[in-house]
Amino acid sequence: MREVLPTLRPITQRDYAQYFRLLDVVFGELPIERIRPFDIAEYLRVRGETSKVRANREKALFSTIFNYARAWGYVDSVNPCVGVKGFKEKARDRYVSDEEYLSLWRTAHPTVQDAMDLALCTAQRPADVLKIVVGDIADGKLSISQNKTGKKLRIAIEGDLADVIARILAKPRSTTNHTLLQDPDGKSLTYFALRSRFDKAREKSGVSFQFRDLRAKAATDVEDLAHAQSLLGHKNRSTTEIYTRERRGDLVRPLFKRGKD
Repeated sequence: MREVLPTLRPITQRDYAQYFRLLDVVFGELPIERIRPFDIAEYLRVRGETSKVRANREKALFSTIFNYARAWGYVDSVNPCVGVKGFKEKARDRYVSDEEYLSLWRTAHPTVQDAMDLALCTAQRPADVLKIVVGDIADGKLSISQNKTGKKLRIAIEGDLADVIARILAKPRSTTNHTLLQDPDGKSLTYFALRSRFDKAREKSGVSFQFRDLRAKAATDVEDLAHAQSLLGHKNRSTTEIYTRERRGDLVRPLFKRGKD
């Protein structure tokens, strides 16, 4: 937590800090070599009564911490998480309709509107949208390097994306801060500010989707699998097929039976 956590992304730091507090209550005073697979399984069982997803995340953090302990010479026993299965998680399949998007957009803070439009036009993750700087815009293209995969993309600035970028750049902005998305005071729009403002707009509009669902909406609305795969940065076409198909389902033709004269 002292040496590794500060090197991670802010959102990961926040999540890990929350997970660690709970793990520390249970395992903090136990000698590390005495922690057994049974202890991990029991933690999952009890924690899963409240949240199965969080139980899985906390187990994953414990496993990471234990692996560091092995690498640093604190213990040489097998990671007790090995062989302990977490809870099965259902893949997210939420599709955001145009009506839902507009309903939330109209009630949102202008910075959230800009971030939503950028995310929808580019099909990028929130963190990748927030880190765009003006220098990424050159020669009619928007250059993006995805945080999660390291995948590099160049997206043509045309159509709606061109309009969105022009609208953002036309607003009063700091000349020393080069981040594309800025607060009215010229500071960079942070993940936490975006999340807070988005949640307020969601509550006000009565729409339940999450900001991350815009990535899937963009890819699904393209309706060209090769185009969607390129935007998402997926290596495999099959991944894109699953990602988009689960949102709206396969498009199939109905049975046609000619009636009797």
